[in-house]
Amino acid sequence: MQLRPHQTGEGYKSVYSELTRPSFGSRLRTGIRVTGEVLITFGLVVLLFAGYEVWGKSAIVDAHQNDLNNELAQAWGPTDDPTVAPSVGPSVKPSPPVRGKPLAGLYIPKLDKNWVVVEGVTQQDIRFAPGHYPTSALPGQVGNFSVAGHRNRATFWRLDELDEGDPIVVESKTDWYVYRVSQSRIVRPTQVEVVAPVPGEPDKKATKRMLTLTTCNPKFDNYQRLIIHAELDRTQPKSAGRPAELGG
Repeated sequence: MQLRPHQTGEGYKSVYSELTRPSFGSRLRTGIRVTGEVLITFGLVVLLFAGYEVWGKSAIVDAHQNDLNNELAQAWGPTDDPTVAPSVGPSVKPSPPVRGKPLAGLYIPKLDKNWVVVEGVTQQDIRFAPGHYPTSALPGQVGNFSVAGHRNRATFWRLDELDEGDPIVVESKTDWYVYRVSQSRIVRPTQVEVVAPVPGEPDKKATKRMLTLTTCNPKFDNYQRLIIHAELDRTQPKSAGRPAELGG
């Protein structure tokens, strides 16, 4: 007796295929599950990256800051000792800053933070330290000592917490410079006049001794700049000890 078509080998394969073919609902559930797994994995990667950006970089920056601090101390040599008579020989003109090398100490008591500032503001210069705009004034000079830093937890993360009158202290080889915050504002990245000798007025001659700190704004983005301006309040020789703002 002749087999019915669906009972032939091909027929059985056809019936088996129909029985095992995934339904639309099954395919939809599989797609949702795979999509969910991909999104979860992506979310974990984002969280790990954010954790590294916030905490991982801090450890790296702190380690490099320790190295820079040692390098700066070595470059400055012994600090002034009030028990030693000053030299009567000719004064030695300080050598010009070297790109990427430590230049000064920067302290913000309100934030309980301090850094070694390096010369230069390229991405390489400021990877692990705030950087001094090379064309701006040096600490304590007439003009605008301007410093840029990344908006990470190890550097200028909390700069937005500064208020008018808060002290910012800069350390040079021989002196402490105590500045007081005079203004904070948010500007566009193209508004480079904020680091001019007279902030906002690049054609005007400077008469004040100012400090400007710049960083990205908001946190985790860079389409704005947070600017902190400060004016020199006083200069204190290091031979007189640390300034009161630093617990001296």
